[in-house]
Amino acid sequence: MRSRLDFDLTIGHDKFLSPGDRQLHAILTVTARAGQSGAGVDPDGPGHAEVIVIDCSESMTYPPTKIAAARRATAAAIAVLPDGVRFAVVEGTHEARMVYPRHRGLATSSPATRRKARQALNKLVAIGGTAIGTWLELARELLAAHPEAIRHTLLLTDGRNQHETPQRLAEVLAGCAGQFVCDARGIGDRWEPRELMRVAKALHGTADAVRQPTDLESDFRETMRAAMAKQVARARLRIALVPPARVLYCRQVHPTVTDLPVTPVDDRTVECPTGSWGEESRDYHLCLEVDGTNWPRDEDIRVALVDLRVGDAQAGKPANVLAHWTDLLSGRIDPRVAHYTGQEQISQLIADGCDAYDTGDREAAVGLFGRAVEAATAAGDALHLEQLRMLVDGVDTGTVRLRGDLARLDVIIGSMRSTFTMHDGEPGPVPPPAPAPDDPPRLCHCDHRSPPKARFCERCGAPFPTSDEAGPVPA
Repeated sequence: MRSRLDFDLTIGHDKFLSPGDRQLHAILTVTARAGQSGAGVDPDGPGHAEVIVIDCSESMTYPPTKIAAARRATAAAIAVLPDGVRFAVVEGTHEARMVYPRHRGLATSSPATRRKARQALNKLVAIGGTAIGTWLELARELLAAHPEAIRHTLLLTDGRNQHETPQRLAEVLAGCAGQFVCDARGIGDRWEPRELMRVAKALHGTADAVRQPTDLESDFRETMRAAMAKQVARARLRIALVPPARVLYCRQVHPTVTDLPVTPVDDRTVECPTGSWGEESRDYHLCLEVDGTNWPRDEDIRVALVDLRVGDAQAGKPANVLAHWTDLLSGRIDPRVAHYTGQEQISQLIADGCDAYDTGDREAAVGLFGRAVEAATAAGDALHLEQLRMLVDGVDTGTVRLRGDLARLDVIIGSMRSTFTMHDGEPGPVPPPAPAPDDPPRLCHCDHRSPPKARFCERCGAPFPTSDEAGPVPA
């Protein structure tokens, strides 16, 4: 059963441009609310189709709590599925194998099928390689049989995509784009954050790191609940341009930063897919290239018309993008444009700093983190300052240095969550704080630092004292 959504599209931008300005920036806010038409229920709605993909490569056995946590988390996600949802569980190694159902198709969620799926999870064995593109290809095949459904994949990995080329993954992502949404999660500290972010951006999902195996169950449960709350399978921004204007880029800037593909419809119109929707609000940064040479001065000129499309229908009222070329009021910047432009720059500095640290260039990392601290402090950006405290000391004093207890997992989380943003003047999602000085990371004989509560070394799998392995998935 589907609840109909009503969409509102608003625009914030400063239309005043100097004669030499060649770019116009606008913030588009799209808000989806429950429909106002009584019950607002469509009993013949498209329904949901779900594929859960679990990394079962050999690295998931180090420590063994990872594969045990993956079984339990998948069981928790399955338990959230309402009756009638089509679903499957896939085991991912250097190939993709059906776990439940055993045939290449989707089962229909019911108390009986959910119980059988949870029982099948106990047969998962961590052995093999990692080929994320192959996993996504099977997810696409399974979901293709339900084109009208709200299609979603939840993917977990703990390693790098070592058993296929980057070109192969790119080809698969291109084929999956627009077909389903994928939320990707990484566990441990051996995986490459850029790979998961690449998957999430291409497939309009989220990417995040799970700090502890014990955190995975709640993450899967909440991610699945969010997926089941979606009520519109696909929506897209349509931008009708007045020549010579053209789109330079369109990116989502809240709740996270991610670029949207720009697809031509005709010589004057482009579209940007936004993925599936529930009751939520998102902000987009639209940048147009404009030229006022042949336009009159001191008049409002429409350079683009933006609307939201669901299927073939227009959802909500369109919004005009106006330009007003003048010598009198030029140089002004819309506050919302300035706010998000600043957060995008800070996000990029943090991401670049994490990349520099991961490649061993500690000096460059400190420099980039220091610039991010300066920019976030000047902007009053509490969210990014809190993220930076996970990585460096001296955020409040300005003398920035890497944390003495910094572990690679902290850097991965910093990279992944650098894309989080907040509304101007409002608190955003604050990441969990880094371990306190009196709760240091656990140091293994292999010199690797693992989180304070880790029971096994995240690099070599050696057990720490008082470790105990999680048991089987309850049926």
